[in-house]
Amino acid sequence: MKPAFRIVGLPLETFAPLFSMDAAQLAEQGAQRLAVDKTPGYPCRVSLEDAQSGESVILLPFVHHEVDSPYRASGPIFVREFAQEPSLAPGEIPEVVSSRLLSVRAYDEKGMMLAAKVTEGRDLKTQVEELLGNPNISYLHLHNAGAGCYSCRVERV
Repeated sequence: MKPAFRIVGLPLETFAPLFSMDAAQLAEQGAQRLAVDKTPGYPCRVSLEDAQSGESVILLPFVHHEVDSPYRASGPIFVREFAQEPSLAPGEIPEVVSSRLLSVRAYDEKGMMLAAKVTEGRDLKTQVEELLGNPNISYLHLHNAGAGCYSCRVERV
């Protein structure tokens, strides 16, 4: 039987306070507000959708793998001003993921990387099922392979 999985974005409440900050306050956080000028190009890590031209996003540094291991990691992410958390069904892969070249990183329960693959988003389901077929793998992180930025987490269901 193939392992069931769910793609999970970041929680909105973590980022909501940023949108009431001015440019100086955002700069203190290492963040900045940007006006979206093209689509795709600003993938929101909360809504798991590309922001649309004319929208406002916050670009900020974010610790996306907060573990006590050598694989602790952070990087830049975009969050849309009016993002809403998606309710993705098990096995559902949003377009913001399926339309990109991805780096898939597989971790154990201690945050140690056990495997990594690069795949086209359209082939992601096969890669996820293969990796999660290993009982030592607890979760996956997806990154956009080109820019290397964090995309989302894949959890077992």
